[in-house]
Amino acid sequence: MMGPAHSLSGAAAWLGVGAAAAGAGYPMPWPVLVCGALICAGAALAPDLDHKSATISRSFGPLSRMVCDVVDKLSHAVYKATKMRGDSNRSGGHRTLTHTWLWAALVGGGMSLLAVEGGRWAVLGILFVHMVLAIEGLLWRAARVSSDILVWLLGATMAWILVGILDEPGNGAGWLFTDPGQEYLWLGLPIVLGALVHDIGDALTVSGCPILWPIPIGRKRWFPVGPPQAMRFRAGSWIELKILMPAFMLLGGIGALGALGYV
Repeated sequence: MMGPAHSLSGAAAWLGVGAAAAGAGYPMPWPVLVCGALICAGAALAPDLDHKSATISRSFGPLSRMVCDVVDKLSHAVYKATKMRGDSNRSGGHRTLTHTWLWAALVGGGMSLLAVEGGRWAVLGILFVHMVLAIEGLLWRAARVSSDILVWLLGATMAWILVGILDEPGNGAGWLFTDPGQEYLWLGLPIVLGALVHDIGDALTVSGCPILWPIPIGRKRWFPVGPPQAMRFRAGSWIELKILMPAFMLLGGIGALGALGYV
């Protein structure tokens, strides 16, 4: 999938989780719903850290391009070190390590730990990164014609405002995890979800996605999970643009209404 579809699917997924949480008796305060949807939209771009031409590689200038280059090389090295007889030879690391459930869990867990241990400035940093990515994904047309500095300023402003709102009593810093010292522990959940939604989206395309690594399937450790070939599509095709993206917007709207108690 392309970046805008990934971001839309991430936002829709978190709004759906909000509806499910409300039904289960753990309703999200509206700041958690909004903040989580934006984080999830940004996190749904993050697995493409292994791709030098992806949206995330352009989002933070030379720094993100350097990080993408390092992650690409790391992913390729892990692929070569762990591939089995049935896995093909590859010249790069795209759609390998960062497109697995294990990566999603480790990154999400790491972000939760950072938020809890690092305090306000760590939370601001996490939000800033994901707000910038959400802008790049959801408002991609405007972001392409704007300067990077304007996008960064908007992301920083959004992060500052959201943290200020969340820190207010009852607004969600302690949602779901209520013991003292567990504020913002939930912050890793939309990050995990965004990464997994990205992987599922890529699994629907022609190449599939090795979500289940390192679990071997047959003679492959990097088995490209996906539906039958006849049901797959190419990234950027009319199916993605004309069917899936409108569907994500519709499902996200329904999820938001459910999360807020209107349906």
